[in-house]
Amino acid sequence: MTYTPKSDFLAVMIERGYLADCTDFAALDATLTRQVVPAYIGYDATAASLHVGHLLNIMMLRWLQKTGHKPITLMGGGTTKVGDPSFRSDERPLLTPEKIDENIAGMQQVFSRYLRYDDSATGALMLNNAEWLDNLNYLEFLRDIGRHFSVNRMLSFESVKSRLDREQSLSFLEFNYMILQAYDFLELNDRYGCMLQMGGSDQWGNIINGIDLTRRVSDKEIYGLTSPLLTTSDGKKMGKSANGAVWLRGEMLSSYEFWQFWRNSTDADVGRFLKLYTDLPVDECDRLGNLGGSEINAAKIILANEVTTLLHGAEAAAAAEATARAVFENGGVGDDLPQLALTAAEVSDGISLAQLVVRSGLAKTGKDGKRLISEGGLKVNDETCVDAGRMFTASDFATPVKLSAGKKRHALVSVA
Repeated sequence: MTYTPKSDFLAVMIERGYLADCTDFAALDATLTRQVVPAYIGYDATAASLHVGHLLNIMMLRWLQKTGHKPITLMGGGTTKVGDPSFRSDERPLLTPEKIDENIAGMQQVFSRYLRYDDSATGALMLNNAEWLDNLNYLEFLRDIGRHFSVNRMLSFESVKSRLDREQSLSFLEFNYMILQAYDFLELNDRYGCMLQMGGSDQWGNIINGIDLTRRVSDKEIYGLTSPLLTTSDGKKMGKSANGAVWLRGEMLSSYEFWQFWRNSTDADVGRFLKLYTDLPVDECDRLGNLGGSEINAAKIILANEVTTLLHGAEAAAAAEATARAVFENGGVGDDLPQLALTAAEVSDGISLAQLVVRSGLAKTGKDGKRLISEGGLKVNDETCVDAGRMFTASDFATPVKLSAGKKRHALVSVA
């Protein structure tokens, strides 16, 4: 991009690698320099926690606030009842209202680690689109809002087109999603003066719809900005680990496992991840990312500590690093390893090693666990064991049993 931004926020977005596209860069930049700009990102409540895939956009909201503007976290209590079809091959399972509320409560716990919620001009707002979507009158909505949407144009959006091109069903329910999301932007602009919607680049079509609708209905100037869809340097989707999603709630993924995810970043990703997921100055991110040989491991530890401190606190990051050193450098156990606590009843007749591997989360299925064991990839108390049928009884758990899958994944098993 040849245009040099005058606003601190857009300068950060470019310098740190957050910017993929913007609807009107120069106009947004000018607006950011003359006033506090409220901006939102929406989060549908499809799970009990946000995961690492959401973290890039949360950091965008964090930088928005740090540069003097107002973040809005919009929980999709209403839109989750429909489900976003963008770039999906099938329809999302519909959740009950009770489950949606439960998921929202879990997701909200994460945001306060990154954003300041208060009544100041730049204090973040936590909102729920069920507030205006749940009570819509369908006929009035069709007449007042639906008339502004061209079906021809909606069919041309890549998120819809790709689904239809593969001859995969797109329900009328899902087709309504983009209209509801557009309506969110209109409502947020009307109620809270929101001028900017941000999201991943897969949300570009939905964002454009919201801008068009708001301009048609209220003739307001509003903007859209997207971030790149992130993959790791080896082409994998960001936010996935060997055990699935990297959750941001400690109840669903321990701070140690979260720390380990970042510590295990590939060398080529370190500098980029430091810019995107920490508050460290860009020059320092570049310096650390350019380290070579064994020195890059020190940069990975800094990355893991910085990201974990933001989410779980400095104490949790220090404990995770101490555990990692005990496990990897000293062959010990460490106090912060993921733990599986069995009941006496569960081991009364014995429990197999294959079962322990699955129960502890080191393998997804019994088949995966048996393969891991038979191929010599599992250690029990630092000793390789290839017998998937080996039985453990209560006496074996007089002290916790340490299971290790390869060099990087560990768990402690004990009997409560």
